[in-house]
Amino acid sequence: MFAVIVAGRLVQTDVTQVDDAKFMFTLADLDNVNHIVVFMTGQQPFADGIGAAVYINLAPSSAEGGWQLVGHLTNQKPSAIFKISGLQGVKSNDQKMFSHMFPNTDHPHAQLGISLEPLDQLSQQVPATSGSSIEQGSTFADFASKMLSSFYNYASSFTVSKEEIAGAAMGTGNQFSQSATQTYFLPASVLESWHKQFQHKLSRDINFWKK
Repeated sequence: MFAVIVAGRLVQTDVTQVDDAKFMFTLADLDNVNHIVVFMTGQQPFADGIGAAVYINLAPSSAEGGWQLVGHLTNQKPSAIFKISGLQGVKSNDQKMFSHMFPNTDHPHAQLGISLEPLDQLSQQVPATSGSSIEQGSTFADFASKMLSSFYNYASSFTVSKEEIAGAAMGTGNQFSQSATQTYFLPASVLESWHKQFQHKLSRDINFWKK
């Protein structure tokens, strides 16, 4: 289902299946490698609502090693180039977040792990990069801002004021002028409708909010 290319080498397809949802490659001699390519072979797509998180452990046999998230794959993005240079400098506290994902075996080579996970879970994960934690936080902040803006713009068109509800109940229609002191209500069904639409967009393109 997956394959890996290390720059200047043949395609690797010798994947080890850890369990039903996890796969692992062994990558030798990555000291001078800046990028790797991970892709789906096309033999089998992801199930609906599922994508893959890609992790790397550059120093499995070292106390400083640890699994780090480098990116994602989906049916809409079946291949990706990941920058791995600079990841050795990531703090151990950041690595502990994913230490449970794959076994830390005493192995002389780096390892690449692929984990099948729900798309909504993938969308909340921030890959490790050679940049600062401020840049990573900014990415998450951008996503949160876009998500809240999406909800506000969608929900605001369904709001109803207390005066409009009273007018409808009396059969007089909306006879009240809007003011800053009016109280507005949002039907609960709007929350469910927006959530379904947002989840559907994520399932089609995990990065749709960046466009």
